[in-house]
Amino acid sequence: MTTRSLSEEDIWQALAGVPDPELPVVSVVDLGMVKSVSVDDRGARVELIPTFLGCPALGWIADKVRAALAERGVAADVAFALDVVWDPSRIAPDGIEKLRAMGVAVPAKGDAAPVACPYCGARDTDIESLFGPTPCRAVYYCRACRQPFEAMKP
Repeated sequence: MTTRSLSEEDIWQALAGVPDPELPVVSVVDLGMVKSVSVDDRGARVELIPTFLGCPALGWIADKVRAALAERGVAADVAFALDVVWDPSRIAPDGIEKLRAMGVAVPAKGDAAPVACPYCGARDTDIESLFGPTPCRAVYYCRACRQPFEAMKP
């Protein structure tokens, strides 16, 4: 592949268009999965932090990152960082709002209070199951508005 010269900012913009496979309203950038980006004359190197180490979608995500950069004429080496543990505090404020709008709560780091309901904002919530639709989410129930909802696991 021919590699064009792109800046790190160009690479970040391309990554902002790579959706999470299970929560497509947010990108890998919104989720805070991008640990580092570097560019040299051979192409780009992108280091990602898995939201969950056993996530079955890691290969898909790496392929989508490579494809997004290939569309811009850049060869990319994609690796997963295992020296950093991802947690929901890495999610960008805009990403938190996008998730809330689709009914997924994001617990605040170090917040011992119950998770706030994404629908009504009440903290009168209970965890229904630690096992949500994906390994990185749990199922909660709001006693105030009586809605079940998902929340990112801390």
